[in-house]
Amino acid sequence: MSNIKELDAVALTRDLPEHGLKRGDVGTAVLIHGDGDAFEVEFVGYFGHTVALLTLEHADVRPLRAGDIPHARERARA
Repeated sequence: MSNIKELDAVALTRDLPEHGLKRGDVGTAVLIHGDGDAFEVEFVGYFGHTVALLTLEHADVRPLRAGDIPHARERARA
């Protein structure tokens, strides 16, 4: 069972170069599959455009923590 709920912000735990995403990038869990075995996660740019909408396994994401800080970087083109 996962402690991630729909509309929670989550951070990637690994790079996804095929989508131009890196470990630590933040997305929103928009749908929970089963008991939190997998999630539909949307990653958006600062101006609101969708960068990627992916189905990710529980191990691919984690909830944000109090010690996390926002970060901006230019996304590599996939």
